[in-house]
Amino acid sequence: MEAFVQAAIIKGIGETLQMTFFGTLFSYVIGLPLGVILYLSAKGHLFENKTVNAVVGTLVNICRSLPFLILLVLLIPFTRFVVGSSIGTKATIVPLTVGAIPIVARMVESSLNEVPAGIIEAAQSMGASPLFIIVNFILPEAVPSLLLGGAINIATVLGYSAMAGVIGGGGLGAIALQYGYYRYEKTVLWVTVALLIVMVMVIQEAGVRMSKRVRRS
Repeated sequence: MEAFVQAAIIKGIGETLQMTFFGTLFSYVIGLPLGVILYLSAKGHLFENKTVNAVVGTLVNICRSLPFLILLVLLIPFTRFVVGSSIGTKATIVPLTVGAIPIVARMVESSLNEVPAGIIEAAQSMGASPLFIIVNFILPEAVPSLLLGGAINIATVLGYSAMAGVIGGGGLGAIALQYGYYRYEKTVLWVTVALLIVMVMVIQEAGVRMSKRVRRS
């Protein structure tokens, strides 16, 4: 493998990690509150509200149903507005964030639904306020599941980042496309695929280990 290709792959790893980190971070900034809203507004929960739950749930489902490649294209004008360009590492973070938000929201909702109802009932019987119950009972109890869901979401964003190479995104996806596919360098293609697989496996294993450690503590 040529030296400049090796350098490009190393650079691509850094860009992929950067896109994955910031895409995940920003998606949780929006997706976590949305997931909490979906949970709290559901039937039988602390702030039951059918209208809010239906509206938020519908928006999340619509965004979640869009294939990521289509979302990439649809968001090009918005991406240009936010970062001034629709190509490159920074630009790719925008669609990665938008694409991951509905996934995060549903994962958070699912994690919170795993909290035993008895814990909430016990807190209510002690006169705890809804906000106190959310912060001190529901969220702490859901931490192991949230960590596991977080690892899954990071792996999803990592996979999305590879797709972004199709429209000029950076990272390993762009390396695989430019040097592997277009130049018929199968070695480069397989190396980038292997690196992505290893990164996903490491992230997933780290999430599982953290989740188990929190459960035991």
